Amino acid sequence: MQEPIHRSWLRMQAGRIYYSARRMGQWYLSGTAYADGKADAEGFPAVHAQHRTPLYRKLRNVEMWLQENKVHNLRLAVPKLAGLVLRPGETMSYWKQIGSPSRRNGYKQGMVLHGGDFQPGYGGGLCQLSNLIYWITLHTPLTVTERFRHQYDVFPDSNRTQPFGSGATCAYNYVDLQIRNDTDQTFCLHLYLTDTDLVGEWRAEQPPEVSYEVYEKEHRFQQHYWGGFTRHNQIWRKVTDRHGQQVGDQFVTENHAYMMYSPLLPSGESS
Repeated sequence: MQEPIHRSWLRMQAGRIYYSARRMGQWYLSGTAYADGKADAEGFPAVHAQHRTPLYRKLRNVEMWLQENKVHNLRLAVPKLAGLVLRPGETMSYWKQIGSPSRRNGYKQGMVLHGGDFQPGYGGGLCQLSNLIYWITLHTPLTVTERFRHQYDVFPDSNRTQPFGSGATCAYNYVDLQIRNDTDQTFCLHLYLTDTDLVGEWRAEQPPEVSYEVYEKEHRFQQHYWGGFTRHNQIWRKVTDRHGQQVGDQFVTENHAYMMYSPLLPSGESS
């Protein structure tokens, strides 16, 4: 990986306008069947994948008000996606369903990762929702057709329970998460918040025929001539049938990220 390129403000704005317009064209002119129907998740009794993530984390140099605002933003965004029905042949677009996370729409300034650092931004924190949806989708037969990885690794691992690079970053509207249903049954996205967690499930009418175990390969850190470190890995998933027999081992994606901390901690030091 080459040294990170720091583009000018004008270049960033021009790119944002171009890619936003291109996304609008995809939504309304491509002919893709985007899901927009809703249903009661109780009508889909078979849980294919379920996961929860804590709403509040202890993050170094991150003020708590940013996390409070993140939770506020999640409470606005989750109902936009909760109960979404994904029929065979349909595609879910994260941002098409949620809409603009702007101040006008009631969103507050939460933590936004930008250029290897974090800063306040309206709608900040919604990556927690896209991360969760991506993760549970990897445990279903649904097809991820568009996903963007985090370009920067900002925080050292602390009690990590998932492989590095198993999330999906988001930025309205061009950095999207899109999922297509290539199966023969309808799925429903069940989402809700408790006092402590964000919870998500993919449900269907029939139970799953296989289960998935997501894991990483080829994980490594690399130091470069320009003085920085990068992190790399591959995400795979093992497929197991109802009898406990492995029937597949599928490549999912490859991740490359610039590290914003040194992986070479002195002996006895932890983050």
